[in-house]
Amino acid sequence: MKSEGPLSPLSAGDEGKTVRRPLEGIRILECALYHAGPGGSAILGDLGAEVIKVEQPVVGDPVRKLNRIGNVPFELPGGRTLFCEGANRNKKSVTLNLKTDRGREILYRLVGQSDVFLTNMRPNPLKALKITYQDLRPIHPQIIYAAVSAYGPQGPDKDRGGFDYQGQARSGLMYAMGEPGSPPVVSQFGLVDQVTAIMVSHQILTALLMRERTGIGQEVHTSILGSAIFLNYFNTLIAHLGGGQVLRHDRRREHPLRNYYQCQDGRWLMMTLTPPDRFWPDICRALGHPELEHDPRYRKDADRLAQAEYLVGLFDRIFATRPQKEWLKVFAEYDLFCCAINTTEDLAQDPQVLENGYLVEFIHPTLGKKMIPGYPAHFSEAAAGTRSAAPDLGEHTEEILSSLCGLIPDEIEALRRESVI
Repeated sequence: MKSEGPLSPLSAGDEGKTVRRPLEGIRILECALYHAGPGGSAILGDLGAEVIKVEQPVVGDPVRKLNRIGNVPFELPGGRTLFCEGANRNKKSVTLNLKTDRGREILYRLVGQSDVFLTNMRPNPLKALKITYQDLRPIHPQIIYAAVSAYGPQGPDKDRGGFDYQGQARSGLMYAMGEPGSPPVVSQFGLVDQVTAIMVSHQILTALLMRERTGIGQEVHTSILGSAIFLNYFNTLIAHLGGGQVLRHDRRREHPLRNYYQCQDGRWLMMTLTPPDRFWPDICRALGHPELEHDPRYRKDADRLAQAEYLVGLFDRIFATRPQKEWLKVFAEYDLFCCAINTTEDLAQDPQVLENGYLVEFIHPTLGKKMIPGYPAHFSEAAAGTRSAAPDLGEHTEEILSSLCGLIPDEIEALRRESVI
């Protein structure tokens, strides 16, 4: 079921060369569900780490059966789901019944041969299964134990669960989007789950570096709430360091040079011209209205902001006279910071996205050639990106039990009969 896809610009032009991956030789053992957790080890898998996902026999990670959330469909042909594909790329699946002594014994053996243990289970199940940091540390004192929670390891809600929407809601993020007067705005899909995955991968890499330098293993903790607040860093900083709530973006009254506009063909563009005084002459010429540059009503930036409602309306009328591509060409000639506002479908036609490998072709074992997000950074001496699709439930059980635990086929079959695997 393994399928290699393009990894980076390095591999695209260097056929026949050995492809190095930054985290080759690092092994991650995962007992986690959904995405805010599993997504972190998937990212480390993009970087070349070996990721072994331990799942409950027969049932597996609930994300495997998540065919729809609200109005968002996730079902794929062959019994697969989109959410599972994204959260579990690059992994090997092993089934173990951790409620049995034999299942835990095998897990402990895998812990002893791993660099990282990752989980997003809540404290009570971890204690019941005997897989807390305190349980695993004696087995492997140098293990990096990465825990992900909804709200953090301390406080009155430390044991409560939560998902992406709770992160968006409780962090203040939903009041950072939308127009003034509108209700709180939620973003689709998995925005905070993904930033939590990025954060836990960051914590794991930091702990691995510290261990390399000091020899010390440790527990690291990441939460959905903390990650969402960190994503919303500057709005939070303004509110508490600056002493005032950030105003939501009001397109009609926001600064005309930091705004978005609809073109003749119905498509939109976004421009950010900062500092405005520097760019005011060029934008006036680019729009075909050089007379605005010396209009005394707009001489100072404070005047332009005070007259924002009129200027935004004027710019609306000007942008409506030409299609988006023409405006983008004009803005490029004047070196003004402006770009198209893409839908996610538009990304497949954006040459900048494609040439940098931010969206890449991937040969999926059951779906064929598809476009998927690429790894968003480049290495001069290594490659990163999706190497294999999400595994079938238990696909690698025999391989791992044989190669890492030294079990022979008869022993593995006995475990299967006893419902341990």
